[in-house]
Amino acid sequence: MDGKESSEDYLEAILVLSGEKKIVRNIDIARHLEFSKPSVTIALRKLKDKGLIDISGDNLITLTEKGQEIAEKTYKRHLGITKVLISLGVDKSTAEKDACRMEHVISEETFRAISEHAEKMLTKVEKE
Repeated sequence: MDGKESSEDYLEAILVLSGEKKIVRNIDIARHLEFSKPSVTIALRKLKDKGLIDISGDNLITLTEKGQEIAEKTYKRHLGITKVLISLGVDKSTAEKDACRMEHVISEETFRAISEHAEKMLTKVEKE
């Protein structure tokens, strides 16, 4: 696992999958992220060592409180950036892919400014 961006992608995937299914296992994450099962197993071990996830004896994967916090923040950024890009006319598929990369690198200040600007613009459009 290559650091913050990769960790956040895994945590976000676990968050999304846990909203879709009762049980999340490494094979589900591998399919979701389109990664090999062995590479996911290694990454999950690292996340567990960092205290971001728990893995039960049945290989059930859950987020710890700290992992949940990071996952929710990352997912919120992903959704927000995707929404802004789509509102600018970017194709949904492209917006999703670009948001996935952008969510990791912009500062909290920049994300907040983009979100506030987008809300103002969307509100203005709705009033017209």
